[in-house]
Amino acid sequence: MKRLLVPLAAAGLSAAALAFPAAAEPTWVQDPLAPKPADAYSNAFFWLDGNGAALKKATQYHWDAKDVPKLMTTQAKSFDGKPGMTAPITSAKPGAKVKNVNLPRSLGKVFFLDRKGNYQWCSATSIQSRHRNLVATAGHCVYEDGKDVYRKWVFVPGYYQGKAPYGVYAGAYAFTTYDLDVYDDYDGDYAFVAVHNGFTLTTEKKVTAAEYKAWAGDKWIKKREITAEEFAKCKLNLGDCWSEGEDTPADLVGPDFPGAVLEKVEVNEKTYTDAKVGRGQGFKFGEPVVEQVSKVEQDAYKGPGKRGTDTHGNYTITHYYTQKWVKPGTSRKYFAADYIIGLAKDTGKLGDTVGGQGFAWNQPKGQPVYAFGYPGDPHPDGDKPFTGVTPKFCYGKTGTKTYQVNTFRVEEHQVLKCSMTGGADGGPWLIKYDNAKRTGYVNGVTSLFADQDGNNRIDLISSAYFDSETADVYNKATLAETKSLVGPNGEILY
Repeated sequence: MKRLLVPLAAAGLSAAALAFPAAAEPTWVQDPLAPKPADAYSNAFFWLDGNGAALKKATQYHWDAKDVPKLMTTQAKSFDGKPGMTAPITSAKPGAKVKNVNLPRSLGKVFFLDRKGNYQWCSATSIQSRHRNLVATAGHCVYEDGKDVYRKWVFVPGYYQGKAPYGVYAGAYAFTTYDLDVYDDYDGDYAFVAVHNGFTLTTEKKVTAAEYKAWAGDKWIKKREITAEEFAKCKLNLGDCWSEGEDTPADLVGPDFPGAVLEKVEVNEKTYTDAKVGRGQGFKFGEPVVEQVSKVEQDAYKGPGKRGTDTHGNYTITHYYTQKWVKPGTSRKYFAADYIIGLAKDTGKLGDTVGGQGFAWNQPKGQPVYAFGYPGDPHPDGDKPFTGVTPKFCYGKTGTKTYQVNTFRVEEHQVLKCSMTGGADGGPWLIKYDNAKRTGYVNGVTSLFADQDGNNRIDLISSAYFDSETADVYNKATLAETKSLVGPNGEILY
C-alpha cells in the first residue's frame, strides 16, 4: 500500500508539537483506512450486521507461546524533551453502563480482518483530540507486520459480551511511527486512528420500489412466494413480480436413473398377476391390499380393484399395484419483491459520546499506572483464566529501567508487572487515573507480554515509552478531520 507522507497543516498543534529540519528523516506516517463515508459505512455495517455476528466471531490478536519473550534489562535511559500532557475529555454523554463502574467508558475493542481473512480484535481507548475522533492502540493492531493496514478496521467503545452499546466507529486514517511502518520496530508500537462518527442499526422498513431505488443506505429485496392468481394481478413493468421455472410433466425412467422416484400405480388383478417380481418399471409393487368397506362404498368404487367379501361376510375391495419409476416434473413458481431499507442512527463524535483519555509524554518512570484491556489468550502453560469478553485491569508502578528484546527490535520499552494475556494488547496505560471520573492520561499501550521467571505464565507486560516522537505522531493525528456517515433519515452521507 502506498504510504501517505504528506504533512498535515501545522496550525493548532498542542504544546507537544516539534519542529524538524527539512532534511530530517520522517518520524511519522499516515495511512488511509476508509476515508470515504460509503466505504466506512460498509466496514462498520460488516461488523454490526446479523446482530453483531462478525463481532462475536472475532478472536483476539494471537501471540504464540513461542513468541512470548523474556525482556532484558538495560541501563535506565534519560529521554530528551520536556514532559507534557493534554487533558482528558470529561463531558461524555451518559450511555449504556459497563459492568465494572471503575472501568473507563472510553475503553473498547478494535476489530479488523488480516490478510488471511481472519476476524481479529485488540484493545484500545478513545483519546483526547481536536476533533474528538481519535483512538489510541498498539501499532500491531492497525498495521500487519508493520506494513499494510488491516481491512475493515473499526472501534467499538464499551464493548461487552458481543454488544456495541455506543455504536461502531469506522477508522478513516491511521498514524504511527516511521520506524514501525518501515522496519517493524516495536519501540514505536503504537498508533492513533482518526474515526468517523459512530452509528448503530435501528430497524428495517418496507418501502416502494421508487423509495428503494433512491435510498443511499443499506437495502435489500426479500423474495416472497405468491399464487398464480396474485401474480396475474401484479404489475409486471416495475419488476415487482416474476416467475421462475416452468411446468413440465414427469417422465418415465428406469429405476437406476439418477434422481428417479418410485410411485405406485393401481391396476387390475390380471395386470398385477402378469407383472414380474423385482425392481423395475411395471413390476409388482408389494402384496395386494385388502380394504374392508361398506356396501355403499363398494358400489360407488370405480377403480380397477376387485370387489368381494371375506370369510366373515364383510365387503372388500382388493387393490393391486405396480411400480412406476419417474423423473419428477417441475412447476412454475411465482414471487413478489418486498423492498426493504435498513435504518441507521448517528451516535455522534467518539469523544462526545464516550469521552476520551488525556495524553502524556516524556513522563518519569516508576509511577503508578492502570493498564486496561480485554485479555483472552491462554498463558504459555495452557491455562486460560480470561475469556476476552469482559475488560480487566492491572495496577502498579512501572519499572524504573529500560527493557529490550531483540526479536521485536525493542530497546526502550517500559514495563509493568501484570498477568493479562494476549487480547489486552493495545489497551491503554493510564497515569493519574481518577476513579470517579474514570479518566486519566494515556502514557503507553500494551505491546508485548513476557514470562520473566520462566514458569510459563505471563507476569510482565511492556509498552513503548511515550516520548517527544510519540507526541509528534499524536499531534499529526489530532488534526485529522472525519465525517458523519449517516444522515437524519438513516441514509448514507456521501
